[in-house]
Amino acid sequence: MPPEDVAVPSHAPTPDTPPRNEHSRSRRFGSWREHHGWSAAASLRRLAARPLGTLLTIAVMGLALALPLAFYLLLGNVQKLGEALGQSQAISVFMQPGQGAQQAQMLAQQLGDRPEVAAVVVKTPQQGMDELAKMQGFSGAVQTLDSNPLPYVLQLQPREGLSAGEVEQLAADVRTMHNVDLVQDSGSWRQRLDALLGVGNRVVLVLASLLALAALLVVGNTVRVDIASRSEEIGVLLLVGASGAFVRRPYLYAGIWYGLFSGILAALLAVLIEFALAGPVAQLSQVYDGKLQVGGLPLWLLLAVPLAAATLGWLGARLLSAWQLRKVA
Repeated sequence: MPPEDVAVPSHAPTPDTPPRNEHSRSRRFGSWREHHGWSAAASLRRLAARPLGTLLTIAVMGLALALPLAFYLLLGNVQKLGEALGQSQAISVFMQPGQGAQQAQMLAQQLGDRPEVAAVVVKTPQQGMDELAKMQGFSGAVQTLDSNPLPYVLQLQPREGLSAGEVEQLAADVRTMHNVDLVQDSGSWRQRLDALLGVGNRVVLVLASLLALAALLVVGNTVRVDIASRSEEIGVLLLVGASGAFVRRPYLYAGIWYGLFSGILAALLAVLIEFALAGPVAQLSQVYDGKLQVGGLPLWLLLAVPLAAATLGWLGARLLSAWQLRKVA
């Protein structure tokens, strides 16, 4: 972490000191840049010197950061599943028994003229019987029927952009029309699914915030313990004129390394979860005739996780190191 063991190595940059003349600014900047490079390398060597503790810390942080990614992946695919199951606000209009093709076409034209309706599809009783025969367990029962008891059905697709209230009003108007026996509005379960997804998104946000705070505290506490164990060395550095930034810099880089490696681990775990679900999802997609297209986490999110985790590590190290150095000083 800070200069190795007790004394500052001879190859390490000297503590930051005020410039003695105007020409010392460039030298001071060079020393500052050199110390950043040395601090990054020294902190990495310090982490490598205790592999077990470092790996445990990175594992805890990586698992904490992978959980929100897993929930985000789950929510996104639940939404796609809803779309595959027919998440659109389609309205099924069942005509009264005994109505023929002419009445069905007249009603379809009447509904198609409404501005709220985008399309109307007429399904004949024979089409409905064929679909019923394809369902498992119904083929034998269908063959025993002497006549087709199914009515004409109109699949009504509302225009895009309609609110839930407007779709409900459309369904209520259709129920009052002549020759209409039953109206099924499939948009009601979409509203429930959207509400559940809204709650799920909020839960993911809260969970991600709490686990990010946990990761920040893990790094901060690790850095605090390191500073406490090297309090004598830090005291010597402060006595010889080292600034707080000079002493704190290696610990900040240690926090960055912790966050970066844990973020990479979290991204890898998320990718492994995707691969683990690939087989069952492929089978589920076959059940729905390939309509279910399950996606993974976007590449930009996987790349952003290590950067965000490194920022969290730096922030945790910055807060706890400043507090611990005040105690040491």
